Amino acid sequence: MTTGSGPVVRLGLLGCADIALRRVLPAVARLPQLSLSAVASRDPGRAERVTARFGGRPSADYERLLAREDVDAVYVPLPTGLHAEWVERALAAGKHVLAEKPLTTDPAVTEALVARAQASGLVLRENFMFVHHGRQRRVRELLDDGAVGELRAFSAAFAIPPRDRSDIRYQAALGGGARLDVGAYPVRAALYFLGPTARITGSVLRYEEASGVDVAGGALAHRPDGVVGQLVFGLDHAYTSRYELLGSEGRITVDRAFTPPADHAPVIRLERSSGTEELVLEPDDQCANTLAAFADAVLHGHNAADPSLVQQARLLDDVRRLAAVTAAPGAGPS
Repeated sequence: MTTGSGPVVRLGLLGCADIALRRVLPAVARLPQLSLSAVASRDPGRAERVTARFGGRPSADYERLLAREDVDAVYVPLPTGLHAEWVERALAAGKHVLAEKPLTTDPAVTEALVARAQASGLVLRENFMFVHHGRQRRVRELLDDGAVGELRAFSAAFAIPPRDRSDIRYQAALGGGARLDVGAYPVRAALYFLGPTARITGSVLRYEEASGVDVAGGALAHRPDGVVGQLVFGLDHAYTSRYELLGSEGRITVDRAFTPPADHAPVIRLERSSGTEELVLEPDDQCANTLAAFADAVLHGHNAADPSLVQQARLLDDVRRLAAVTAAPGAGPS
C-alpha cells in the first residue's frame, strides 16, 4: 500500500501477547513504513481494547484477519506450539510473516515453511531482535579487526527467575520450556558469532516434575577450527543476559545482551594486556530496527529465505536430541 508519505506495510496482529503490546506495537506506531490494520484475539474484547489504543480494526478471529485485503503481513506472537499452524495459514493466505521465536518446534517444519515462503515470494522472519542491535554489529567489527586476536571460545547465558506456573512457559502442549524460550537466545548468538559451521556437541536438560517441561539446561558447541562455545539457559535462575568472546589476546564481554530497553546506553567491555576499556555506545532500539528490516524486505521484495532460520532450528533441536536428561520419573520428554 502507498500513502502520501510513501509505501507502507499494512500489518495484522494474530494474538494480543504481552510482547506485542509492550514492545512491538509501540514501535510499529513510530515507524512510517508500517501501519496496524487489524488485530485478532481469542477474546474479541481484548482485540477491541488493543485497537482503541494502537489503531486498526478488531477482527473476529484469526481466519478472518488472514482473509482481509487490507493486511499485507502478519505478526505472530502466539505461544510457540501454535506457530507452525498459523504461520502456514498466513503464508497460504499470501501474507508476509514475522513470527516470534522459535519459528516452530520442529526443524523439518521450519524448513518446509521457509521453502513455501521462498516459492511464494513471501518474507518470513523470526523475531530475534538482538541481532538487529548496533552493539552486536560493533562487537563483530571488533572481532574482524582482531581486537582480541584469534577467537578461541564463546559463551552465552540467558536465564530468568521463576514465573507463576500458569505462564505458558510451563505448558508443554503450547511449546513451553527453557530450551525453546530463553535457550533460543544463546543458540542464536552462537550462530551469529561462530557462523554457519557451528554445531552442538552435547547438552543437558533438567525437567520439572509438575509441569513436565525443561526448566534449565546447557549445551556445548564447536566449529571445525576448534573454537568452542558454552551455552546456558533457564527459567529458575537469577536474571542473566550476557555473552563473552575469548580470544588469543583479549576478551569481549557484553551484559544486558539480549533484551536491552531502547533507551539503554549499551556497553562493550574490552579486556587486553594493555588494559580494560568500556566502549559506551549510543542507545539503539532493536525492536524498531527489527520491524524496519522486516518492512524493508516486504516493500523491496527481499524475500530470499534467511538460512539462519533453518540453521537455528537444527541447532536448537540438537540441544534436545543430544541431551542428557535430569528429571523426576515421568517428567521428561515422551
